Amino acid sequence: MPVPGTDAERWLRRFRPNASTRVRLVCFPHAGGSASFYHPVAMTHAAAADVVILQYPGRQDRRHEPLVPSVAEYVARIGPVLEQERPLPTVYFGHSMGAVLAFETALALADTPAAPRAIVASGRRAPATHRNERVHLRDDESLLDELRMLNGTQADLLGDEEIVRMALPAVRGDYRVIETYQGVPGSTVDCPITVLVGDDDPKTTVAEADQWREHSTAAFRLRTFPGGHFYLVEHQAEVNAELASALSAVSNGAAIR
Repeated sequence: MPVPGTDAERWLRRFRPNASTRVRLVCFPHAGGSASFYHPVAMTHAAAADVVILQYPGRQDRRHEPLVPSVAEYVARIGPVLEQERPLPTVYFGHSMGAVLAFETALALADTPAAPRAIVASGRRAPATHRNERVHLRDDESLLDELRMLNGTQADLLGDEEIVRMALPAVRGDYRVIETYQGVPGSTVDCPITVLVGDDDPKTTVAEADQWREHSTAAFRLRTFPGGHFYLVEHQAEVNAELASALSAVSNGAAIR
């Protein structure tokens, strides 16, 4: 368990700790997202895995901390925290910005005991693809329009002025992080990558998602779902089945297909 007052306590959440497990799932939230988004995932897999969820600065109980300015800085802070954990066969799962952070963290931890044995990347185009997006430069109302369009935030929360006021800085900051990120063409991990994407995602086409295959020297698999950017909310059972399969494979040392 994280020691109180350490970086691990600030960055890692375990909603249902399991100290006896032989496999770990590390979850990376989306832009503006928090650890609580993955609470259902934790409850589903906690009996079989050590489910660790990252909590980024600038939201919920870390809302008074400075925001992280770049993907590189996120990785520089996340990597050492994960390295301190007890070594276990590990799957990284990230949605949207979280998929990029999972990939870049895996690159940084390559050849270390903390390196993941599989990555499940959701709702994000491949690292080396690029769109000239500048949502982070819009005014608050336009940023809210973006959130409504993606359907990632409950409508009643967007109508709550106090909640919106608290959340917008983190959302804008993370949009700046991911919109100024440029992945390196040809950068690869040597673990399997499974990519999940909605077939009507305005942020990621199926073709852009398929380009993740260029970033792994191991197995690659792409699965599409009906829905938009937050397709995984409507398809929780199927997504959890994908995670369970990945966890089982890395636990048994099998190749992921």
